[in-house]
Amino acid sequence: MNPFEMVIGIVLIVTIGSILRAKYGVRRDNKGNEFFAAPADNAETKALLSEIRALKERIQVLERIATDHNRAASLDEEIEKLRDRSLP
Repeated sequence: MNPFEMVIGIVLIVTIGSILRAKYGVRRDNKGNEFFAAPADNAETKALLSEIRALKERIQVLERIATDHNRAASLDEEIEKLRDRSLP
């Protein structure tokens, strides 16, 4: 086995080990001690997922407004009319 093959082998072993640690939730603290990560709270996870869904819906609306050219022109006109109305 030449040195190049040995380096490739070591990198492969370290990579596989890192993938397995990540899969099984093994984490390390600042001192290098390994521990199993606690699963996330179900209520907190559900709240975060609902917030993500709401944000995705808002992004879809903003994308639709930004890409709809006819609506964008009329929206600009409506905004200008409202600005004119609010000025004394």
